[in-house]
Amino acid sequence: MIPVTEFRQFSEQQPAFRVLKPWWDVFTDYLSVVMLMIGVFGCTTQCLTINYAGHPTELRDGVGWVSQIGRQISVLATAALPNRTEPEDVSLLAYQEMTGLKTDLDLQQYSFINQMCYEKALHWYAKYFPYLVLIHTVIFMVCSNFWFKFPGSSSKIEHFISILGKCFDSPWTTRALSEVSGENPEEKDHQKLSASRCSISVAPEEKVTLEKTQSLRSIPEKIVVDKPTASAMDKKEGEQAKALFEKVKKFRLHVEEGDILYIMYVRQTVVKVFKFLLILAYNSILVSEVQITVKCHVDIQDMTGYEDFSCNHTMAHLFSKLSYCYLCFVAVYGLTSLYTSYWLFYRSLKEYSFEYVRQETGIDDIPDVKNDFAFMLHMIDQYDPLYSKRFAVFLSEVSENKLKQLNLNHEWTAEKLRQRLVTNAHNRLELQLFMLSGLPDTIFEVTELQSLKLEILYNVTMPASVSKLEDLQELSLYQCCLKLHTTATSFLKENLKVLRVKFDDSRELPGWLYGLRSLEELYLTGSLSSDVSKNVVLESLRELKCLKALTLKSNLAKIPQSIVDVSSHLLRLYLYNDGTRLVMLNNLKKMVNLTELELVRCDLERIPHAIFSLSNLQGLDLKENNLRSVEEIVSFQHLRKLTCLKLWYNSITYIPEHIKKLGSLERLYFSHNKIEVLPSHLFLCNKLRCLDLSNNDIRFIPPEIGVLQSLLYFSVNCNKIENLPDELFFCKKLKTLKLGNNALSLLSPKVAYLALLAHLELKGNHFEALPAELGGCRALKRSGLQVEDTLFETLPSEVRAQMKTELYISIMTYCSSSVWCGR
Repeated sequence: MIPVTEFRQFSEQQPAFRVLKPWWDVFTDYLSVVMLMIGVFGCTTQCLTINYAGHPTELRDGVGWVSQIGRQISVLATAALPNRTEPEDVSLLAYQEMTGLKTDLDLQQYSFINQMCYEKALHWYAKYFPYLVLIHTVIFMVCSNFWFKFPGSSSKIEHFISILGKCFDSPWTTRALSEVSGENPEEKDHQKLSASRCSISVAPEEKVTLEKTQSLRSIPEKIVVDKPTASAMDKKEGEQAKALFEKVKKFRLHVEEGDILYIMYVRQTVVKVFKFLLILAYNSILVSEVQITVKCHVDIQDMTGYEDFSCNHTMAHLFSKLSYCYLCFVAVYGLTSLYTSYWLFYRSLKEYSFEYVRQETGIDDIPDVKNDFAFMLHMIDQYDPLYSKRFAVFLSEVSENKLKQLNLNHEWTAEKLRQRLVTNAHNRLELQLFMLSGLPDTIFEVTELQSLKLEILYNVTMPASVSKLEDLQELSLYQCCLKLHTTATSFLKENLKVLRVKFDDSRELPGWLYGLRSLEELYLTGSLSSDVSKNVVLESLRELKCLKALTLKSNLAKIPQSIVDVSSHLLRLYLYNDGTRLVMLNNLKKMVNLTELELVRCDLERIPHAIFSLSNLQGLDLKENNLRSVEEIVSFQHLRKLTCLKLWYNSITYIPEHIKKLGSLERLYFSHNKIEVLPSHLFLCNKLRCLDLSNNDIRFIPPEIGVLQSLLYFSVNCNKIENLPDELFFCKKLKTLKLGNNALSLLSPKVAYLALLAHLELKGNHFEALPAELGGCRALKRSGLQVEDTLFETLPSEVRAQMKTELYISIMTYCSSSVWCGR
């Protein structure tokens, strides 16, 4: 015998799976158990019945016998006599005189007749009814739980149940629901604490007595120290909740792609309905075949003298009752399955809306779901809607952001942030945050912060507490979408002086930047449409009334009109165009107050004429363009205030002689060009203090260089110079002299005239020895002398010793000269 417990695996699942079993599945499971018991009872009764129930009756004159034979059959033999009709009342045959053969083999004959009648005469339904009940019930059980076992659906169900249980029990779920329902756990704890403290307060007359006991007097203090913290999540719980958010996101993306769970459940329900109709149809027809009396014919007249027998099915009455009872249970089972089918096809189970959860909890950003994800949520709603309510917390981005904020505050304490403070190039205390999930609230406790740099931070909101940073003046946003609270916007409007924004799309530009009325410097780096008419975002720059410096690194075809609108107070304009040709520069004429202008990588082939109208211009940088000729340079003579001209990184082949008219120039950069000859007129710009001619094809330096008595910085690195004019060493104010990577073989002893020389670069030449007169350059130290070690050893020992001392002074002198020259 197979015990009923062996079928448990078909009807019972893991306890956690009960959330996916609605009431109709639970009800049909109980019906299946009852039907299974009917089948098992019938099979047990049939198997335990003995082969024969009685013994042959006493023979009277050899007439005949009456006995019970077989498993459930009693046989009353009737004589097969000629010209004798069969009586209608079988029960009277026992009292009629019968004749037959007498063989004294009663038991063997009974057994034989029993088996023959059971196999031939008894209807198959009456024989196998209990087994049919078992088979049908097992099929019902399998259909009810098949989607829990099928590999394609079971994996998703197990994963969902696992996540659902963790979400239901997570402390973050309780915290989030408490917050949105207006229940603050910390305030509750505080109220409980106050109540506890009040409960231990004593009457004045008892106070003296209690104070005598140290333990009692310390009770209030202990309560203050041991303040309940059960509502506050620790770091570990926060990390677990964060991992749950990630699991829910991935599971949602995976499950919403298909509908295998819905399809499997529909199929198994359809199979149950079909099975119910089939069972009801054929059982209703065949149940009448379960009869107590069965007639059979066994050809054994030669042995017993009889061949027609009337058999009595002793279990027929019980099986008939069981079959009707079984049909009733099947009918109830079928009606339940029909209701399930109606529920499956009438309702839209592939879409699930959290509208009621949003209304109840106040969390407005819970997204609706579809396909298998929606179907499982519909199923757990039949079990308990509280599960979907608590699960919805982990679908909310607002809830996730709050959790991330909590974890951030745990990870980035105010002390840790203070350790990351550095002084930037503008002498401001700067804090850089890179690739964080948000902005820690603890940052607003670092009140000494002056510059905040946020890089690769998405969907960050600046709260009102930014107003605590009273010294904040500089903000850098590199691929960072920052939103501002209303109070934060007002604070930044009044305090922010410098803003740097690096973006990939113009739509990422924050709209609040156009209202920063105290902003003085704006740096925008990113891709804008080459069609200026589409750059609507730049039209609002005119609102920046205090803007002094604007840096735009993009790919514009012309200068936007909005930049011209701020020209009345704009002093410095820097355009880096990433190789895109910049045309229609006539708008520059209106920027008469500009003091510095940089047009870098704008694909310019000539110096724009509009520049010559900028009478207040002091510095011009045309780096990395396609300038080949600079004949227009003569027009710079009208710019009386121009002191710095940078024409480096171009394709200029020569310097026109009328450059001598630029008498106000103090810094001139012609490096990284293709210049071969230096005109002597160049050195008539006698105010030059910094001259950079490195990375060209120059072979000769005119002796007129000695005219530049104010020269502090001179570089001719990476040229083809073979000799140096002695007049070069008459520039006695020189502090930096770069002669590296040329064809020099001799350094004049007159180098000693350069008493202020602090940095000398000689690497990459053909020197065999260095003149001992280098010792006359008192400011030159070993750190400032860029030369091969073997060549340095050719100097006298006392000169080498002199150069190895006072390194700090030498370094500081070089740095000051380099900074002045704009390097």
